[in-house]
Amino acid sequence: MTMLVLFGSLFLMMAVGVPIAVALAGSSLFYVLAVGMPDVVVLHRMVNGIDSFPLLAIPFFILAGNLMNSAQITERIFGFAMALFGWMRGGLGHVNVAGSVLFAGMSGAAVADAGGLGTIEIKAMRDHGYDDRFAVGITAASSTIGPIIPPSLPLVVYGVMANASVGQLFAAGFIPGIGMAVALMAWVAWTARRRGYKRDAAFSVRRLAVSVKEAFLALMTPVILIGGMVSGMFTPTEAAIAAVVYAMFLGMVVYRTLSLRDLLRVSMDTIETTAVILIIVAGASIFGWVLTSAQATERLSTWVLGLTDNPILILLLANLLLLVVGCFLETIAAITILVPVLLPIVMKIGVDPVQFGIVMVLNLMIGLLTPPVGMVLYVLSRVANLPFEECAKACAPFLIPLVGVLLLVTFWPGFSMWLPTLVYR
Repeated sequence: MTMLVLFGSLFLMMAVGVPIAVALAGSSLFYVLAVGMPDVVVLHRMVNGIDSFPLLAIPFFILAGNLMNSAQITERIFGFAMALFGWMRGGLGHVNVAGSVLFAGMSGAAVADAGGLGTIEIKAMRDHGYDDRFAVGITAASSTIGPIIPPSLPLVVYGVMANASVGQLFAAGFIPGIGMAVALMAWVAWTARRRGYKRDAAFSVRRLAVSVKEAFLALMTPVILIGGMVSGMFTPTEAAIAAVVYAMFLGMVVYRTLSLRDLLRVSMDTIETTAVILIIVAGASIFGWVLTSAQATERLSTWVLGLTDNPILILLLANLLLLVVGCFLETIAAITILVPVLLPIVMKIGVDPVQFGIVMVLNLMIGLLTPPVGMVLYVLSRVANLPFEECAKACAPFLIPLVGVLLLVTFWPGFSMWLPTLVYR
């Protein structure tokens, strides 16, 4: 009966449009009152849920990405990628993917990639005669690389919820992120040959050298962050702070493209975004605690394993659930709700929590490209001035290479676990 109170109130509040953080905390409050616990437990668990050192990385990574966009560093990254890959058939499609890989090492957020680089990329592809659907589709698909290659905001939240090492999660995401880039570039090459897209620029050593000179300091950002974490110089949280300091140094001292007014605006945007994320995490913390204390996750895992103990089937069902949930829930909310439910089940069939973190985040990144709640679709609809439905159709073909990489991550543990095993274990 008490579980009916918990889930019934949760689904009812979500159905009537109550914000997910309020729905999670509210349903947990109803449960606590129903079982006779003091209501102060809810506030106590919510505060404990966000009293976490790794969560400090969230505002700093968000701020670093916003600073990179405001300081016009994305334009330098695009110029370097253009000089490196623009000579290939369908060159701007390859540039699009390469730019996202480079920006991924700075922001860790798909929406920041789509809104920052996407503005430049879509305009350039239109100017070179590319079809709008192709331009929007590859821009959206490549933006999903951001939260897989370190640093990554969703992986930080997953690490906190799953009590997993954020450093190992970052290491585990590197090779799958590169795999996504390779798969998307192969898809671009095939599409360019089929549609007859030409090369967008002749290869020039001089142009490449100039672009490297202009973008060198910006390109050092992921080197500093990843190198510092791997060498043990600083933790992921300290890496986020280093990213902010370096972005401010580039924007205000080196390039002088970031004013004090810009810094104030970016800071306010960061505070707003961080507040939303932390409220969701706080609400999910009490919800997860309720599930654990009521042994709901244990009962669910026993029930699922009673139906089948086939690891392949269980992983397929988990992927299907995550893909469906990703269509309706924002990434952070989906992680905070589903980690307490799914992690105990997959761990019982021998799946490493770090590997499952990459599986979960990649599933939810694909969800960003699917209606009705695909945030990247909404951003690119505004950037490209296209209807939301057109953006969704444009993304559909690019789901094929992304799902292919998802299957590799799911059923080949070494694909994601080789690097964290080498570095940390």
